[in-house]
Amino acid sequence: TALFLCVLFLAYFALQVICARRKYKISPPETTGHPEFERIFRAQANCSEYFPIFISLLWVAGIFFHQGVAAACGLLYLYTRFKYFQGYAMAAQGRLGPLYASARLLWLLLGLAVAGLLAHFL
Repeated sequence: TALFLCVLFLAYFALQVICARRKYKISPPETTGHPEFERIFRAQANCSEYFPIFISLLWVAGIFFHQGVAAACGLLYLYTRFKYFQGYAMAAQGRLGPLYASARLLWLLLGLAVAGLLAHFL
């Protein structure tokens, strides 16, 4: 389920970039132009860069710590990244609160993964 939600989020973010390209007439491979397009493009790129880390931590925490706790953290993470995307699309400062929240959730997932691995192997 988490992987499916991640795919939906990534698809949504990519579609937002496509819509912004059309709206501001910015053809690929250009990545600069109107400031709103640049914010949407960066928000999509930033979210895409963190999804492999997120999926890996979610998977390990779910297997070795607890599926329910990992799933709850995963849903919260996806929500904060969605808010990050929305905030960044509006203004660069709008990304900061959700960015910090998503970073804390990644650290929490890392801690859960490490705790689960230690408990399993020790």
